[in-house]
Amino acid sequence: MALQIAVIDDWQDVASSVVDWSVLDSIGTVNFLHDYPADNDTLAKRLGDFEVICVMRERTRFDEDLLRRLPKLKLLVTGGMRNAALDLKAAAALGIQVCGTDSYKHAAPELTWALIMAATRNLVAEANALRAGTWQQGLGGDLHGKTLAILGLGSIGKRVAQFGQVFGMRVIAWSENLTAERASEAGVTYVSKQQLFEQADILSVHLVLSERTRGIVDSQALNWMQPTALLVNTARGPIVDEAALIKALQKNRLGGAALDVFEQEPLPANHPFRTLENVLATPHVGYVSRQNYQMFFSQMIEDIQVWAAGAAVRVLG
Repeated sequence: MALQIAVIDDWQDVASSVVDWSVLDSIGTVNFLHDYPADNDTLAKRLGDFEVICVMRERTRFDEDLLRRLPKLKLLVTGGMRNAALDLKAAAALGIQVCGTDSYKHAAPELTWALIMAATRNLVAEANALRAGTWQQGLGGDLHGKTLAILGLGSIGKRVAQFGQVFGMRVIAWSENLTAERASEAGVTYVSKQQLFEQADILSVHLVLSERTRGIVDSQALNWMQPTALLVNTARGPIVDEAALIKALQKNRLGGAALDVFEQEPLPANHPFRTLENVLATPHVGYVSRQNYQMFFSQMIEDIQVWAAGAAVRVLG
């Protein structure tokens, strides 16, 4: 009997064209779903007929309650090798195999630097002004000689640090696990948390979301920042206290924010980040690149083929 396979979270309607899914024709029928996340009742009805579900990162949450409502589900495949929205313990208990994929490691750092440059030089305002028939709206900022502060010097943070070094910036970093030795190996100066925020001309967030990092950029940390500083977050929305950030931006206690991630995604229609003039916001496109999607979806297909043959690859949990 042919498997029923769902590829969900395909909000841009691109999954079917990025790779060739026809290689799965001998295994089952692939269905592409473009709906946004919903409550568990809706999701259970939407997904109840599928034995295999492919999910995109953390767009849709699969908690124990939802997994129990999907008795046909046997294989859950996610883009990337980490997905905090999947209850791996519950999946294992229910006999659901969970597998992941590799990822294109440059997508998020490249988007981070694009946001830094666009926000620093007011590129969106200047481009929109030109389209509107006007010319040269203001003065752009500068990067050379300024201080780039990296919150979390992991693989992505290190790449962003390298970009800053190429642009002639002084690069500093802090996280709870970072040591002066590890920072020095990357050519970065290790500082305290307070020094990181106080000295930053641009502060870029590159932590993994956990209970320890949730809300770590709080009102106190924001108050430490210079009134001209730019906060950049391409990691996860909840790492930053959103209410505190909105308040700081509304009162112009920060120079601005460049954000690709949010507490709630998609961002609500009436959210302040959609209208604040000192915010440059993009719809979580840090990993949404052609090369990354090709890797995600091609390896999802491999995961399904290997599983259908009675084995497993890139297992999570």
